Amino acid sequence: MNIEQAARAASIKAIEEVVATVERTQRAKDAEGFLALFHPDALWTTAHGKVLVGFEEIAAFTRTVLPAASWDGEVTYEVVHIQFLRPDVAAVKVRQLYRGADETSEGAPLYVMTREPEGRWLLTACQNTQVASTAA
Repeated sequence: MNIEQAARAASIKAIEEVVATVERTQRAKDAEGFLALFHPDALWTTAHGKVLVGFEEIAAFTRTVLPAASWDGEVTYEVVHIQFLRPDVAAVKVRQLYRGADETSEGAPLYVMTREPEGRWLLTACQNTQVASTAA
């Protein structure tokens, strides 16, 4: 493995860890842990289309909504695709599942992540999309 391949593999691992931390903080309803993953100038669009610009808006929304979230069951996040736009910018497609006693719902977030100069990957521009259930 050459240096470029090693750097790419390290970036993939770091990105996957950010997504795993999103999962852990969502399960724990840990607003501060979740917010620690965001770039200060982040942009977030919720699954229902609410646009949040900048860390302060994202933080105010998250601190209100996440601790009061009412899912009963398990939430999982799975990285399904990483597309590097530049070595320090990646588009990350995620599969999000909420499994409850009575139903399962799915989300299809897209996270644009940036790598900071010290090497840390942060959520920078994110769109969370609810997947409509389809009857077969």
